[in-house]
Amino acid sequence: MPGPRASSRLSLPCRLGLVLLLPGVASAQAVESEPAEKEAVTAETPPEAGTRTVVTATRLPRPLRDVPATTVVIPRAEIERSPTLTQDALVRTLPSAATFRRTPSLVADPTAQGLNLRGLAPSGVARGLVLLDGLPFNDPYGGWVFWRALPRLGLDRIEVVPTGGSALYGSAALGGVVQLFSRPITGPVLDADVSVGNLGTGFVAARAADRWGRIGASLEVEGLTSNGYRIVPENQRGNVDGDTPSKHVSAQARVEVEATDHLSLSARAGGFRETQNGGTRYTVASVDLAWFAANARLRTDGAGAFELGLFGRTQHFAQDRARITPDRNFEVRSALQDVPANDQGGSLVWTGPDLTLGGTHVLAAGVDVRRSAGKADELLFPAAYTPTTLYARTTRGTQVSGGVFVQDLYTVSPALEFAGTLRWDTWRNSDGVQQESFANGATTVTSFEPRTASQLSPRLAARVRPLDWLTVRASAYRAFRAPTLNELYRPFQVGTVLTAANPDLGAERLWGTEAGVEATGPKGLTGRVTGFWNVLDAPITNVTLATPLPDGTTRQRQNLGRARVRGVELGADWRLSRQWTALAAYTFVDPVVTRAPGQPDLVGRQLPQDPRHRGVFAVTFDDPSIVSVTAQLRVFSPQYEDDLNTRGMGGAALVDLFVSRHLFWKVDAFGAVENLFDRQYLAGRAGVDTLGPPFQARVGLRLRDVFSGSNARAAPGAPGR
Repeated sequence: MPGPRASSRLSLPCRLGLVLLLPGVASAQAVESEPAEKEAVTAETPPEAGTRTVVTATRLPRPLRDVPATTVVIPRAEIERSPTLTQDALVRTLPSAATFRRTPSLVADPTAQGLNLRGLAPSGVARGLVLLDGLPFNDPYGGWVFWRALPRLGLDRIEVVPTGGSALYGSAALGGVVQLFSRPITGPVLDADVSVGNLGTGFVAARAADRWGRIGASLEVEGLTSNGYRIVPENQRGNVDGDTPSKHVSAQARVEVEATDHLSLSARAGGFRETQNGGTRYTVASVDLAWFAANARLRTDGAGAFELGLFGRTQHFAQDRARITPDRNFEVRSALQDVPANDQGGSLVWTGPDLTLGGTHVLAAGVDVRRSAGKADELLFPAAYTPTTLYARTTRGTQVSGGVFVQDLYTVSPALEFAGTLRWDTWRNSDGVQQESFANGATTVTSFEPRTASQLSPRLAARVRPLDWLTVRASAYRAFRAPTLNELYRPFQVGTVLTAANPDLGAERLWGTEAGVEATGPKGLTGRVTGFWNVLDAPITNVTLATPLPDGTTRQRQNLGRARVRGVELGADWRLSRQWTALAAYTFVDPVVTRAPGQPDLVGRQLPQDPRHRGVFAVTFDDPSIVSVTAQLRVFSPQYEDDLNTRGMGGAALVDLFVSRHLFWKVDAFGAVENLFDRQYLAGRAGVDTLGPPFQARVGLRLRDVFSGSNARAAPGAPGR
């Protein structure tokens, strides 16, 4: 790409190129992307990358060259050309991002899909915050992420900030933030995808959008069905083991109104239904989810901008558990579990006008609050009954949290900028109750004392550009994560391993720093190096108990003590010619337990469920008159299933492929392959070994921008790039 470039792993027209950007998060409405019909022009004549705007790391729209912390962006072109089928698989193509275990949401329910960034103590509960247009999308009860609930056709880009983000976003942003941005509403536009593949895979999606003067609306729908695969290795399978079928449907409607030249309003509502089978008759899970969100943004001439966001959600998660004989030839239902939950919340953010005092200051301040409530109803089917056998259990609780923050972006000169942020949070767990019923008719009720805690989270960052081709960034921060209702009150089972809840859990706390250098060379060659060091105090971990509990539980959630997570990220991309682009990225993480009171055997152990080494290499050839091809190599090293590092899982190298060809009018044909060479590798070892996804291929047709053209209407005031 001609000219100096900012931190960017995107070299359009490369669809798979990932953009390494920098912090800059405001609301989704603060910065609008250009209309879809302009993207084809952008692909032909890519703009200066440094002029692109991002909004996740500072809650303010900033040119990516001017933001003082690493941010990765997956733009719409990359989303369109990714071989992946689900959003979690897409995010995992970034070496700095992962979900708990190696199985995708195609075969794993949301409780095993927690997001972690830079290897920060992976677990089923996300240690990173997921936002949709500025509002939280993490599950209110367990912190899980329903990745398949967001129709891909509606996404404009994904911004990933893999560093402690509590100073701006509070509890859930301990390890960073992933924000999904909706496509701008232009119109009239109609898009559609349909594909079929092996493993009984079928996919259909559609998006329609239009504008009527100052009013715009869009509707997105998506459906997916898959037979999955046999997740247990062949040498361990028994009569109970089969495929892992799943299906989902999702829909989302959005309305935007430019009420005046200074006031914009938006609202959205969505629904999601998912069912999954874990590979046996009695390992079934389902999710029903409905949500709404509303936003108002007021821009004034002298007092800055004010943005109000409101959201709410209701959901129901259900899961069956099984008891399987050691030879895996017989199974019986061991438990039924229902988890209804709901949450409501809102935020108000003010962004001030530019102030001049020894440079330029942009102040921002905000307040947010969230209430979450839920319960877990369990019906147990023990192997044998005695008068004291537990057969039913109900736990419930409520959590209210809120925080206030202030930020100053101080630009001393074009070569030097500082960002200082301070946030105070408080949260309260209340209404915690557990009721247990026994075979003899006895019932016990345990009430948990309300608990209140608070946290101060500072962050200081700097960006220095001594030369136009050289940028240096550094930051230091403190972050935290309060335990979820799920961790406090809900026990769970994976395979044959039972894990108990713990109502006495405290918050996790993180101290960290990062520093990086980015250099732009001739002929579009850009390289980056970022080092990071995090110390995680009292991480909530599934600890193996010295003596099992009376019900056979062998693990319990506990605040572990301390872990050190340090590492380095390397990246480079190169635009070899107008048609050819290459990129490479690598993340090394060294996550080690450094203190574990009462568990001395854990000191020096590696944190489970995350490899030390992850890398990706991709090459793209893109010529619209011929074909577009992306080949991607993903590599990850061995990792451990458990905290004692006794159950190892080997590494793997996987090749993915995407090919598309224009047919006629606005119709393209495409093919996508994941794990091209059918490499077999372990994804879990929780009592029984489980496998990662095998060879998956699909072919389909893509209809894009029907009705768009010279008469297409863009959103009022939508800026170009």
